[in-house]
Formats: sequence, C-alpha cells, structure tokens
Amino acid sequence: MSVPTARPVRRPTIKEVATAAGVSTAAVSQAFNQKGRLSAGTRQRILDTAVRLGWSPSAPAAALRSSRTRTLALVVRRPADVLGADPHFSELITGLEGELAPRGYGLLLHLVAGVQEENLVYERFAAEGRVDGAVLTDARTDDTRPALLARHGLPAVMLGAPDRTAPVPVVGLGHQGAGIAEAVRHLIGLGHRRIGYVAGPAELQHTRMRHGVFEAELRAAGLRPFAVLHTDFTERAAVAATEALLDAPNRPTAIVYANDSMAVCGIGTAQRAGLRVPGDLSVIGYDNLPLGHWLHPRLTTVDQQVQRVGAAAARLLLARCGEDVEELPLDGRPRLVARESTGPAPD
Repeated sequence: MSVPTARPVRRPTIKEVATAAGVSTAAVSQAFNQKGRLSAGTRQRILDTAVRLGWSPSAPAAALRSSRTRTLALVVRRPADVLGADPHFSELITGLEGELAPRGYGLLLHLVAGVQEENLVYERFAAEGRVDGAVLTDARTDDTRPALLARHGLPAVMLGAPDRTAPVPVVGLGHQGAGIAEAVRHLIGLGHRRIGYVAGPAELQHTRMRHGVFEAELRAAGLRPFAVLHTDFTERAAVAATEALLDAPNRPTAIVYANDSMAVCGIGTAQRAGLRVPGDLSVIGYDNLPLGHWLHPRLTTVDQQVQRVGAAAARLLLARCGEDVEELPLDGRPRLVARESTGPAPD
C-alpha cells in the first residue's frame, strides 16, 4: 500500500497579511520591527492578522532588516536626459559623495517621473530595508514626503532655504530670494526696465519664493515684470521660453533664468537670432556652475554653493542616522556673481 506524499504547506506572504489587514507591506514590517509611527490599534490589527494567517517574518529577513545598509537615497524627479544636461545635480552629488564615501556610505540615486512614482519608491525602499535615510530635493507645496518617510522610520533632510517650521531639517544658504533680489537690482542699476524671468515649475517652493521676490523688487523700483514664464527645466523649454520673450513686441532687454543650464540655452538662442549678449540682451543664471565661467561671454549668475550644501546635507543626515559627525556650517546667503553676460541696457 502506497503512502500518499504530503503536500508542503504554502507559507503566506507579507503581501497577503498587508491586504488582509488593510495596510501596506511596509506597515507590516514596522509592526514586527517596532519601528515607524503606527497607532497601537493598527499595530495590534496587523499582529492579529499575521497570527490568524500563520505568518511571521523569516529569521534571515528580520536580521537583514535590522542591520544598517550604510546607504542613503537621493530620489530625483527629473527625466534622465534633463538630469544629464543639468550640472547642478553633478555638483550636488559631488558634495554628498565627498562626505559619504570616506565614511563607508553609498548613495542610491533613483530617477522618477512624478510624485506618485517617487512616493512608491520610498515605500519600496522602506519595505525592503534598502536605505538608512534620504536626501529630499525640490520641496513642493503640501509636500507629503517628510510624513511618508517618518511613518517608515527613515530620517531625512531637505535641500532648500532654512526653515524651522519644516517637518524635517532643511539645509541651504539663507533666504533663496536674496540672489534674485540682487540680480534684479543689478539689472535696474544697468538701466534695464524690461526684464523677463524664465522660472522653474510653479509647484516648487523655491520657484514661488523667487518669483515673488522678482516681482517685489521690480514693483519697488516702479517697474512691472515683462513676463514670467514657467518651464520644466529642460533645454527645449528654455529655448521655447526665450524665443517667446524675444518675439514679443518691445522685447525685454534682460532675462533672468532659474538655473545656469537654461541661461546657457538662452544665450545661444539670442545669438542665433542675431542679438548680442550683453549688447542687445543681458542674461543672468542661477547656481554659479563651472560651465558659466567658460562661456563667451562669461555668465553672470547667483552662487548658492551647491557642492557645500550637498556636503552639509550629507553630514546632517549621517548624524540623524546615528553617526558621530560634526555639522558643516553654511554662512551667508545666495549672492550675485557679476560677469560679462550683463551690461548697460541698449538705448
């Protein structure tokens, strides 16, 4: 008589526990690891569901989750081609890596297209225990990322203007509008009265801040902004915005750009249209990236010490992850670096 072979009992998955409890897989992990900010009721519901389904974390997986990864995340909401064409992030990553690498930490860079995708990336990183913390860029209105990371017990720092009311520490020079204010006053001092502004996406906090300062400085001088055009930071958008400004009746005699890469595109667009920079059009960028020094004419720009800000952010995040590191002080505020791309307004 043959004895029937017993079928192996299928082990329930963490996803099935999460679905049955009405939570995310990350929440299940938090309930068992005693991390995050789950309410007592939610944690108990997850534990009860796990018992009912016969699930528990495997020992190797639990050990892996409890260990340090020595990896920090930098999730950037930019297409790959835009990131490759914008040296701002190369400077930022240089600053971050200069502090992380000597201490045995790595930087996990991930590119996403939208807000939802970015949030899902953080959810996955937390559930898989892939990172110890995150550097956040491009603060937005009603930004949900700090709260999301806090729920998962992941420390974070935000890049931007220092703000004591922010839900996470913010690393940057002083008031972001200071550089734009200097830029506008510099142009007004050169006799310019028709000044345009090519800005970044309207939902970003620094875009709104700089836009407000730009218009306030013009109003204080009795002037109106020629036009403010919002872009997605791409080269194509910078060219299109410049062409629109230059094709307008009684075109502007000066244009301020939200970053140096767009300003470079603006100079090229103006020169292809037969305009002299700065004879016919003055141009100001933002970031003071090395490429601006090698242009002809050299680019007038706003310096916000991108590399040093990256280094300061890395040190602060390492400290929040439990490392014994000293804070890197950031002094001053964004300041104008006047070069040859700005000159007197044409007659």
